Amino acid sequence: MTAEAEAAVPSLRKVDLARVAGVLVFVVGLTLYIQLNGLPRQGYQVVIILWLATVAWDVRRPVREHLAFLRDWWPPFAVLMLYLYSRGISDDLGFTSVSIVWPIDADRWLFGGTLPTEWLQAKLCGVPCSQSMAPAWYDVVLTTVYYSHFFAALAIGAFLWKRNRDEWIYYMRRYLMIISLSVLGYLLYPMAPPWMAARDGYLTDDISRITGRGWFDLTPSANSVTAQDPNGTTAQEHVSAIGNQVAAMPSLHSALAIFIAWWVIVRFQNPWRWIVLLYPASMLFSLVYYAEHYVVDEIAGALLVAVVMAGWAWWDRRSGARRDAADGGGERAG
Repeated sequence: MTAEAEAAVPSLRKVDLARVAGVLVFVVGLTLYIQLNGLPRQGYQVVIILWLATVAWDVRRPVREHLAFLRDWWPPFAVLMLYLYSRGISDDLGFTSVSIVWPIDADRWLFGGTLPTEWLQAKLCGVPCSQSMAPAWYDVVLTTVYYSHFFAALAIGAFLWKRNRDEWIYYMRRYLMIISLSVLGYLLYPMAPPWMAARDGYLTDDISRITGRGWFDLTPSANSVTAQDPNGTTAQEHVSAIGNQVAAMPSLHSALAIFIAWWVIVRFQNPWRWIVLLYPASMLFSLVYYAEHYVVDEIAGALLVAVVMAGWAWWDRRSGARRDAADGGGERAG
């Protein structure tokens, strides 16, 4: 081993040990936070956690580089806060009354008179279906898929921020447009999800919101996914009065799952990339099965993604044409 290599080994070991220590502190801190406060469900919480994760991963870097995350991420943070608070007042603005019957009729029309949520719960859960019933293996999988919505898209964004800033900008522009247009939909068209329609007597009371069923036998904080008390009040409602239960159209869970799959398929070339389609497929299935959304909500979420992708593609072509024209004009002037 050369003298230069020998000198480099202690330095590398020092960096590795610092990273391991930073990650361990982060994991312990996050575990304690979850035990005390439950699982993070709001975008702004996830952004803060991801920032701390980047600090832990590169703990030896200068403070100014860690603060660069806050500088770059304040626009997404602001949009997520706007999403949180605006959707909490969408059913109180008076633009329109909460829609309850139309999505029921629409789903039944799509499926020949059968309501998919009612059929799936009868087949996979039982009649009546209850959150406290022993979960099947697929409940564990589907609850995990459901909860991934709260961090998956943002985690990809944090990874891109560390590895490729241009790709991060490309990705976050589309992500934030989906969030913003979803808020507009919630403001203009508040709609009750299936579990609420069942609670209020518009559907059979055999239908139940069982989103947290797969994690029901885990820790109390894990049950905060959607644990439900006998009065029909969810843990989410206990934790935060800001969120709005009628922010269902379009389905943001569906839209972001489809967006993630779209991004992977479009931006990667590996033939195995198509397997990512299992993610939106399982997400859409879980949302209907767990009485979180109707199929028409999911269709609206898919259409939202298509509109956003098409809009940004048009904008990128237009911007590219303008740059080409400007470069050509500069060459001619020269």
